[in-house]
Amino acid sequence: MENKEYDVVIVGSGIAGSIVAKMLTQAGKQVLLLDAGLEAGMAFDEEGAYKNYQDYMKSYFMAQAKVPNAPYPNVKDAQSPNVLDMTQINGKPDTKGYFVQEGKLPFASDYARAAGGTTLHWLGTCLRMLPNDFKMHSKYGQAVDWPIDYEYLKPYYEMAEREIGVSCDVSEQKYPNMGNNFFGKDYVFPMLKIPQSYIDKSFIEGMEGLKVSLNGDVYTPWCTSTPQGRNSTPNKKYRYANTAWNAAKQKLELQPFAKESDEYVPVGAIWDPYSGQRCEGNASCVPICPVQAKYNALKTLKSAKKEHLTLLSQAVATEIHIDTGNGNITGVSYKQYPHADSKDYKSGTAKGKIYVLAANAIENAKILLASGACKTSGQVGCNLMDHTVLLTWGLMKDKVFPFRGPGSTTNIPTFRDGDFRKKHAAWISPIDNWGWGWPTGSPDTDLDHAVSTLNLFGKELRTYIGDTLSRQLLLHFECEQLPLKTNRVTIDDKYRDNIGNYRPVIKYDVDDYSLKAFKAAKSVSDQIFAGMGVQDFTNYPSDEPDYVDGFVFRGAGHVVGTHCMGTTKQNSVVNSQQQAWDHQNLYLVGAGNMATLGTSNPTLTLAALSFAAAENILKALK
Repeated sequence: MENKEYDVVIVGSGIAGSIVAKMLTQAGKQVLLLDAGLEAGMAFDEEGAYKNYQDYMKSYFMAQAKVPNAPYPNVKDAQSPNVLDMTQINGKPDTKGYFVQEGKLPFASDYARAAGGTTLHWLGTCLRMLPNDFKMHSKYGQAVDWPIDYEYLKPYYEMAEREIGVSCDVSEQKYPNMGNNFFGKDYVFPMLKIPQSYIDKSFIEGMEGLKVSLNGDVYTPWCTSTPQGRNSTPNKKYRYANTAWNAAKQKLELQPFAKESDEYVPVGAIWDPYSGQRCEGNASCVPICPVQAKYNALKTLKSAKKEHLTLLSQAVATEIHIDTGNGNITGVSYKQYPHADSKDYKSGTAKGKIYVLAANAIENAKILLASGACKTSGQVGCNLMDHTVLLTWGLMKDKVFPFRGPGSTTNIPTFRDGDFRKKHAAWISPIDNWGWGWPTGSPDTDLDHAVSTLNLFGKELRTYIGDTLSRQLLLHFECEQLPLKTNRVTIDDKYRDNIGNYRPVIKYDVDDYSLKAFKAAKSVSDQIFAGMGVQDFTNYPSDEPDYVDGFVFRGAGHVVGTHCMGTTKQNSVVNSQQQAWDHQNLYLVGAGNMATLGTSNPTLTLAALSFAAAENILKALK
């Protein structure tokens, strides 16, 4: 392998790297994919894949705190950030976890450095960005415009929705300022919608006709079912078999089924196609779906053309090499560790005609900074974004029975867009199905409170728990964050990992645009709770890690920015083709390219961008 030149070398096996690998290999290109995670995670044979996943499940069951990375190996040679490591920063760098936190506030999101990437523990929400999300500067005077617009990305969204296998009723999707042709005439999703939960139906009935005031304007909020990346009943009206490269037209295209009788088949578990064909409502989507009814990137990677794909696991990319004459990349250095937590490693260099970094926004930035690459704009590592999540919670008047089904099946999209974005951030409000688990640790903490504080036992205890847990309501207000040069990833020789690679040094804060949104969102929540008779239990303790100006926000796990796309090599790292301005044969893929965040979970958008990137790479290789 050392002396072989591949058509393309890809770093990272998350959804971005896997989509690019699948499209290139199916078009006949030779691809080498480097992944930092354990080799066991790359098992695609029936026995190996099942055993590895059951090891994940065992770790999940044994974990006291079932946080996103709880089921997955935390290998010292390719460490992952952990939300349990986030603490308040008190004037000196916090080095407890993988991140070195040097900002005013801790960056409170994580990602998985394992085969399949963060899709191992994503929620599965598949919302498209809105047209105005791509033109924040020209429309609202905030941040920047993307060099592409919604119409450009629309066909790639359709490819991403097929690849992920999205379940949704398109007729129910109503968003602010979405226009008359947001999905296109007669468009349907591959599968019918996941049934909305009982709590959602109760909430929708309670909110019907309710009016709320925001900045002097009166709104009538509405709810809509949420598009889900998990298996449901196939939609017989869906007519696309796959996505394929059309060499004559030099573009990727959705291919229709060969026969009228053909229909979409849900993609089951990687160890058994007949497992996970339907969501079973196990209610543990984050951190792990026990049956793989929820999409993960291993499903995409498994469908790549094997004879054209070489996988190299336990290989941590450290640096890319640059030809100082023409700026082209000449190789990727990596360290391959023999077993987990080993301090030993074997060094190697992977060579290709084109190179693709798809290793998560923070890891991509780290590699670029370590290599002195993409320096013209001075933007590498900058503009780190996440959805800042304000939570509000209370008790409904009647029992609504949370803790069943996927994490969220309904959202309030009313405040995803509007003129208020001139003043403060937009947000989306998912309705949570898992009670007060996130803010208070329910149901464990409810039992502890009942026994230790209220001294309840026997029938009184059962009655208290049955009444309290069955009425719990939790709302999220996932607020967009603007790109700021000061929110950034850097590297420092003082901070290295087990095999001498850089750890990310992060400087992070929230600005007034977000803080004003917290205040506005809490006001809307107060009005909804009052209108529905919800008993409000929301409180924001000042000792929480991300306490600021009377509010506590959480990270959403939506790591975006650090190598944003733009219109010139002076204002951005990549161009509209997702090609590095400074290096003609280097493509950066993933959420790091997103110029702004909007209010949709980023996975669907980064998947759509990855199809567009694959098309651009295939054009470049012709």
